[in-house]
Amino acid sequence: MSSTRLPGWLSASREFLIPLVALVVLMGVWEASVRIFAIPEYLLPSPSRIVEDTAAMGAAQLGEHMMATLRTVLFGFLLSIAVSFPLAVLISSSRLAADAIYPLLVLTQSVPKVAIAPILVVMLGPNEMPRVIVTFLVAFFPLVIAMTTGLLAVPPELVELARSCRASKLQELFKVRLPFSIPFVFSGLKSAIALSVVGAVVGEFVAAERGLGYLITSATAFFKVPVAFGAMLILALLGIVLFQLIVVAERIFFPWAAAEERR
Repeated sequence: MSSTRLPGWLSASREFLIPLVALVVLMGVWEASVRIFAIPEYLLPSPSRIVEDTAAMGAAQLGEHMMATLRTVLFGFLLSIAVSFPLAVLISSSRLAADAIYPLLVLTQSVPKVAIAPILVVMLGPNEMPRVIVTFLVAFFPLVIAMTTGLLAVPPELVELARSCRASKLQELFKVRLPFSIPFVFSGLKSAIALSVVGAVVGEFVAAERGLGYLITSATAFFKVPVAFGAMLILALLGIVLFQLIVVAERIFFPWAAAEERR
């Protein structure tokens, strides 16, 4: 039995419109519930009050906080890429290196980042570096695991074919293993960029003078709950935009990998 296939533009519109309609319905239910049940603002502000109080801060001040968080996210994310790639290559190429490095990776994830952040502030001072390191520690683990899995998932016959053609280790890595692992790599990048936002906020909760995490803590300290909700929603939008940028980059530069990942 044949099934009708939606045109590309209609399918893309559907993917965008359905979540948008669901979001609008959710906001309407939220607004109505707050008004009907007279919920106090300090417990649950209505969406209209969140928008009103957040907009009252001014675009310049909001932009300053958002750019501070974005800078920390990007620095931590790029650092995680720079560290994860050589680690993944080392783990995938040597059983001894894998046995030595894996326990250390698990150890870095076993310690709560909220506990590490104050120690980093004492060691490095109340500057941006502790926040970048916390962001890196949160983001790099899934990226290392995804890259290593992709490098090890290459079919043995492809590796044997490359070796039969007298390919060097570098040629085998860049012409066989890396192209095959692209879907795994982008899967790790998507997880890493989402976790980078979380790591940046954790760092800002501990020590920061600006940023969306700092805005949340300072707003709740003075019971400005609508502003805290607004900062939280901006953080969510920031994470969604960064995630979608990774998705778009994958579809533009590696369309075959994006199609394989969707399957």
